[in-house]
Amino acid sequence: MADDYTHGHHESVLRVHRQRTAGNSAAYLLPELRPGMTVLDVGAGPGTISTDLAAIVAPGRVRAIDASADVVAHAEADRVALGIENLSYAVDDAYALSSEDGAWDVVHAHQVLQHLTRPVDALREFRRVVAPGGVVAVRDVDYEGTIWWPRVPGLDEWREVYLAAHRGTSGDPAAGRQLKAWARAAGFAEVRSSASIWLFESAEARAWWGGAWADRALHSSFADNVLRLGIADRAALERISEAWREWAASEDGWLLMPHGEVLARG
Repeated sequence: MADDYTHGHHESVLRVHRQRTAGNSAAYLLPELRPGMTVLDVGAGPGTISTDLAAIVAPGRVRAIDASADVVAHAEADRVALGIENLSYAVDDAYALSSEDGAWDVVHAHQVLQHLTRPVDALREFRRVVAPGGVVAVRDVDYEGTIWWPRVPGLDEWREVYLAAHRGTSGDPAAGRQLKAWARAAGFAEVRSSASIWLFESAEARAWWGGAWADRALHSSFADNVLRLGIADRAALERISEAWREWAASEDGWLLMPHGEVLARG
């Protein structure tokens, strides 16, 4: 995965990634899984979803890959500490996977295609390495469809800045709505699409999500990319950070992020 990653791997980003599970991020895939299956988890990050998948398909094996060697090293250390034998980690390229044709029963990618400049090419590569009768499962958020309450002006600014920064770095932040079209363009014979949401509204969820974004707006590669591309200045990032804290502190706070999902075969 040679494309630049908009967010980078600052603690505020990994804080969010580490909360992802198969239940809250891959529920659409779970009915397809059986013990003994093999799974390639693309763009696995810290591996929390991968760990769940390994438990579900055991004794089948899961190979979790990511473009970042540092992220892979940390995930592998966690795997060793947990003693998980049917899970492995490696650095790999979504456009040129180190797998033979038809090697995997399932190829899974969560929040990956939105960051790729050539998502259809990546899907073609996923199709190459999935076994006959196997499934490619992808899920991506659609940032353009994010809605929230109350109407904190700084969050309107955040969305405008975020969309520009994401597109200026690599990929498309409105990927969720395009997954079906991309899978069909990649040549899959059967494409089943669905949708689900992330909803942040409890005091705990608001503090976690709003706090992570308040930090990300100032300290992550997202902030660096915004400044590098000339999309906004430091004062704007300070406003955005404060807006996230204001939203998180509101008892009326409510935020919904829609996701597109695809199960593709053939």
